[in-house]
Order: sequence, then structure tokens, then C-alpha cells
Amino acid sequence: MRASSVLRSCWRRRFSRAALVTVFSLVSTAPALADATLFVGANATPATRPVRGFAGGVSLLVLGFEFEYASTVEDPLEAAPALKTYMGNVLVMTPTSTQLYATLGGGFFRETLGTVQETNIGINLGVGIKIGLAGPLRIRVDYRIFALRGTALHPKPQRVYAGVNLAF
Repeated sequence: MRASSVLRSCWRRRFSRAALVTVFSLVSTAPALADATLFVGANATPATRPVRGFAGGVSLLVLGFEFEYASTVEDPLEAAPALKTYMGNVLVMTPTSTQLYATLGGGFFRETLGTVQETNIGINLGVGIKIGLAGPLRIRVDYRIFALRGTALHPKPQRVYAGVNLAF
């Protein structure tokens, strides 16, 4: 009986060591990468207006995290409010040189039209692609749908943008 428990203990230690070596070698072969994006695009709700912003984040193989700020200008003739978003996002992406990704995030927004203003929380869902140009320089194209809480004039804005992305 004693010999079998010693044998089990030995196998557990060997298995634990093998599992740790495997995990560390997988993690060490995929270093965390950071990137930053400057973008311009269009907010299409309720009328098409320009949007500009920036995003920065980190990723590890297929999972990434980013912060994004975007600002859309007001068009009073179309009753289209200005919109500023401050979102934190989680990205799931392909581990290839051209990266396809899906994103889900949440944060704060401020919508303004004339003297009417709403500040509240919102969520977003989107898809995109990062295409390599040369070295760490990439082009990023992104489409997002937002759900804005509170009394937003347009609670479901949509945005498309293209930007320059730098991986480092």
C-alpha cells in the first residue's frame, strides 16, 4: 500500500512539472504585443458625419484589450448630435499577420445637440481587420454598433472607420 502511494505521488510531481513547462513554453513563444491606432471615419446615425479618434491596446495571441476614444461632430441641420465615446474593449482575433477580429466593450458616452446633453454608459459590438503594410505599420478597418443607455437621442449609432495602426 505504501509503495502505491509513493508511485502516485511521483507521477503527480512529474505531471505537474510537465504541465508547468508546457504552459511556460507556450506563453514565452507568444509575447504580449501593444499597438496604437489613429482613425477617421463616419458615424452614420442619423446622418453621416465625420468621426475621428484613437485606440491603444495590448494582445496575447488571440485575446486583446484596448481603450478607445472617438469624437463625432454635431450637425444641427440634420438634428444629428455630437457624440464622444470612451470605451474599453475585449478583442478576439486570429493569430495571423492579417488579423480579423471581433470586439465587445463598454464605457461612457456624451451626446450633445445644441443645449441638450446626455452622459451615460454604453456598450459596443464590432468587427474589423488589421492588414500589414511594412514592418510594424498596418491599416485597420473597423465597424461598430453602439447601444447607448439613458435618454440618448439616437441610442443605436453605427460607425465605420479606417486608421493607421502601429504595432510595438
